[in-house]
Order: sequence, then C-alpha cells, then structure tokens
Amino acid sequence: MMDVAAAVLVVAGAALAALSGIGQVRFADLFTRMHIATKPATLGLLLVAAGASLRIDSAGAATLLFLTVVLQFATGPVSAHLVGRAAHRHGDWDRRNAAVDQLAEVDEL
Repeated sequence: MMDVAAAVLVVAGAALAALSGIGQVRFADLFTRMHIATKPATLGLLLVAAGASLRIDSAGAATLLFLTVVLQFATGPVSAHLVGRAAHRHGDWDRRNAAVDQLAEVDEL
C-alpha cells in the first residue's frame, strides 16, 4: 500500500513540475511566468519528496529531503518577489492589464 501511495505522490509531483515547465514556454506575461515557476514547482517538489520519504528507510535521507523542501519553501517566494520587484522597477511589464499598481508609490520614493 505504501508503494502505491509513494508512486502516486511522485507521479503527481512530476506532473506538476512538467506543467510548470510547459507554463514557462506557453505564458507570455512576466508575472504569470513567475507564478507558474514558483507555485507548481514547489508543490511538485513537496509531493516528490513526500513520495520518496515513504520509500526510504534511512532517517538521514529523510532529514535531507525535509531540509530540501524547507529550503525550497524559504527561497522560492523570496526569489520570485525579487524578480517581480526588479521587473516592476525596470518597467518590463504590461501596465494596461494591471488592475492595481501597489508598488507605484513605493518605487517613486
């Protein structure tokens, strides 16, 4: 039963990672690409790590998987935020499609 659960988690995680890669090619907007690069890939890594942790017997390997997931969750949103801020400051985004520009006042200071 654990083998089936591990396989389902790994396949679901790999599918999310594949969708993230396809989204990078298909979407044109910077912020949409940034979103698709962080959200599904991070969740995909979590699912793959959870599936792998069900299959391994070593506590050291499970600790490394846990550390990998924690570091991904800590660095993924930060890097996406920095890319978004840099694009906003440089003007590499479509202002016509934005409903609200909350960084307009901040970047002008």
